[in-house]
Amino acid sequence: MPIGAKLHHRLQPLFFPFAKRFIAGATLLEALDVVRRLNTQGFLTTLDFLGENITTDAEAHEATEQNLSILQALAEQKLNLNISVKPTMLGLSVGQDLFEKNLRRVAEKAHELGAFVRVDMEGSATTIDTLTVVKKIKGPYAPIGTVVQAMLKRTPHDVIDLLNNHISLRLCKGAYKEPAAIALQDKDELRAQYISLAKQLLTSNLYHGIATHDDAIIEALISFVREQRLDKTSFEFQMLYGVRRDLQEKLRSLGFGIRIYVPFGNAWLPYVVRRLRERKENVWFVVRNLFQK
Repeated sequence: MPIGAKLHHRLQPLFFPFAKRFIAGATLLEALDVVRRLNTQGFLTTLDFLGENITTDAEAHEATEQNLSILQALAEQKLNLNISVKPTMLGLSVGQDLFEKNLRRVAEKAHELGAFVRVDMEGSATTIDTLTVVKKIKGPYAPIGTVVQAMLKRTPHDVIDLLNNHISLRLCKGAYKEPAAIALQDKDELRAQYISLAKQLLTSNLYHGIATHDDAIIEALISFVREQRLDKTSFEFQMLYGVRRDLQEKLRSLGFGIRIYVPFGNAWLPYVVRRLRERKENVWFVVRNLFQK
């Protein structure tokens, strides 16, 4: 067994107590049950089949087929038709052309079913290629959007460019550890940039997702929405499955749309470790959420 596989095998049981709250299950059947429950409760959802950094054409093809099956299953069960996909899962680590080919297939299936595909953003090394492909594919027959990370210094420019291309965005802080040369390191600066970008999105006449669990940001944006008399249905808040359920319920009760990011699959370890390692404050964030509903 390769060293990486051995390490994965040893770490998986260690992190399972954390993972089981934040992962919807190992199988699509389990994930669909979670999506159904959330949809019944009035929450929007985006389903994410976990996996990343695929290094062969065959693996990327298999991942693409899986995402096509997920879209079909959501449609057949009349559940919220929305999925999230990682570029390196669809082959970006192999090459931009492979990623583009596979994303086109997923986008075409989404158009056929009346679904939406959110192209996740990974580390900064993939940002340019991801945005290039999304802008190239986006169109009337390719219902896709992407993600921007408020922590990156390039993001204000990217937001202007993407809005000019009429692309729906999910705004997040950014979960990847990035160097100071390209990313904000100060929490207050990051929060200020996030709020500034969010206000830009909220007044853009496009539908976007505001992805945050930060109470201060949420309070600031709710005040902005009220001051500007913006329609609560013109955007949505987005949160992770299993995180701040109290806040999810509160925002829903106030009449805001809430979309829950629902990950599933066996390849959950990187997803969990990322939230424990890449930003040390997330260690306590996750531990807190084991006890906070």
